[in-house]
Amino acid sequence: MKKRDRLRLVDTTLRDGGQMPGLVLSKRKRLFLARILAACGVGQIEAGVPAMGAEEIEIIREIKENCPSTLISVWNRSRREDITASFACGPDLIHICLPVSELQIRRKLGLEPRAALDAFFACAELAMDRGYAVSAGLEDASRADRAFLRHVARELKEKGIDRVRLCDTVGVLLPGGAAELTRLCLDEGLEIGFHAHNDLGMAEANSLCAALAGASSVDVTLFGIGERAGNCDMRKLAHLAEGSGRLSPDVGERAAAEIERQAAPLLGVATVCGRRSGMGVGAGLDAGALQGRETGRWL
Repeated sequence: MKKRDRLRLVDTTLRDGGQMPGLVLSKRKRLFLARILAACGVGQIEAGVPAMGAEEIEIIREIKENCPSTLISVWNRSRREDITASFACGPDLIHICLPVSELQIRRKLGLEPRAALDAFFACAELAMDRGYAVSAGLEDASRADRAFLRHVARELKEKGIDRVRLCDTVGVLLPGGAAELTRLCLDEGLEIGFHAHNDLGMAEANSLCAALAGASSVDVTLFGIGERAGNCDMRKLAHLAEGSGRLSPDVGERAAAEIERQAAPLLGVATVCGRRSGMGVGAGLDAGALQGRETGRWL
């Protein structure tokens, strides 16, 4: 039997999941959720955004103290003040956002592409000079020019940044596109993570196909919560990964179900017989449905 590829599920419930409309995660809830995730084997937790202020920094520090066996990462913009705030948390990994689409760079940031890259690399150098591991979040990679994306990937590699998270920021990818983006960056020798949004109901399918194309980690949230239509659902992805016959997620479906059982009251989610009520678009998705029956290729 062929050995399965290990897949790391990075939980971002406490960061991206917390942006779900109407959801308020108090300090007590966030600490309790972090303990549940760590106790059930989640290897990496994206704990928050230090630039939000002193209270956020305090919460992240307490999460790190309470989850010593779990990698704690934090999210940052390409701003020096964000990185400085992250130093106060003492995380294991500093994740820095790097917009890569024309829309994000010119219209949101009001910058030229070179200026956006320079701002990112100045922040990455600041963090690495202090001994921190750094990852780059390629924001809106799904709408980026492919030639520019390849250029960015090469420059990241040249400057010693090997970890990249591909972000389908507005949830417009289809599975084939997720696989294509993953392979593009893998060709440049980078370690790939994938971050999906569920605007088209494809978060789990896209995440699965990115993993099958070579991504070593995928971002997930409990119950798929998150801004707009939500993020990739931990339990659904664990089910799909195990069912693919090719992947071994570090959090299996059984462990994910136990996390859900303990977390549901904190998140206000009803469960029925251990399953969520209202499971949504991806509930009936099966790994085999994404595989070409004749060619054996994944879409």
